[in-house]
Amino acid sequence: MRIVLVGPPGAGKGTQATRLAEKLSIPHISTGDLFRANISRQTELGKLAKSYMDAGNLVPDEVTIAMAKDRMEQPDAENGFLLDGFPRNVSQAEALDELLTTEDIQLDAVLDLEAPEDEVVKRIAGRRICRKDSSHVFHVTYSQPKTEGVCDVCGGELYQRDDDAEDTVRKRLEVYHTQTEPIIDYYKAQGLVVTISALGAVDEVTGRALEALKREDDGK
Repeated sequence: MRIVLVGPPGAGKGTQATRLAEKLSIPHISTGDLFRANISRQTELGKLAKSYMDAGNLVPDEVTIAMAKDRMEQPDAENGFLLDGFPRNVSQAEALDELLTTEDIQLDAVLDLEAPEDEVVKRIAGRRICRKDSSHVFHVTYSQPKTEGVCDVCGGELYQRDDDAEDTVRKRLEVYHTQTEPIIDYYKAQGLVVTISALGAVDEVTGRALEALKREDDGK
C-alpha cells in the first residue's frame, strides 16, 4: 500500500506511522527523520531546516520535495510506503501527484488522524526529554518519571524543548490549520481520505487505523 498520514502535531503520527509501516511491511518515510539527520550532522540543509523548525514554521517546499523524491526512489519503497510529514501543503500534494504519475503509480489512502486541539496542546506541552538521550521521553501527566526532572533510564536531566512550549505549539497548530489541513479536502476530492480518531491507547488507534485501511482497500 501507498499511504499518506496526516493529522495535527501531537496526534501521534510518528508512533502510528512506525507501527503501521511494520504491520503492513512497507517503509516508513519520515521527512522529520531526514531533517533531524541533517541537523545532527550540521549540514547547510540541516541548519536551514532547524531555523524554521525552532520557530515552529515549516521547512520550504523545495527542500522537502527533493528529500521525499530521493527517498521514494530507494528499492525498499518499490512496492509501497507510508509518508509521514509529506505532503504538508497543497503544493506539495500536487508535486507528489506529479511524481507518482511519472512512475505510473498512485496512492491507496490518506489516513487522517483526528484529535481535539486542547488534547494536542496538552500532549506536546507536557513532554519532557532527557538531555543525555533524546529517545527517553516522559510526560508530566501521562508518563511521569519516578523523580521529577530526572530520567528513569539514565539519570539525565529532563527538559522541555523550545518547540514544545505551549506558545510554540499553538503557533504550530495555526500553521497546520492554514497550510496542511487543506490537503485533506484536496485528497477528499480524489476519494482517498480515511479519517479515524487519534484518541485512546496506542494499540487501539493502530487497530482502528488498520481496520479502516482494510475497508478502504477492500472497497477498491
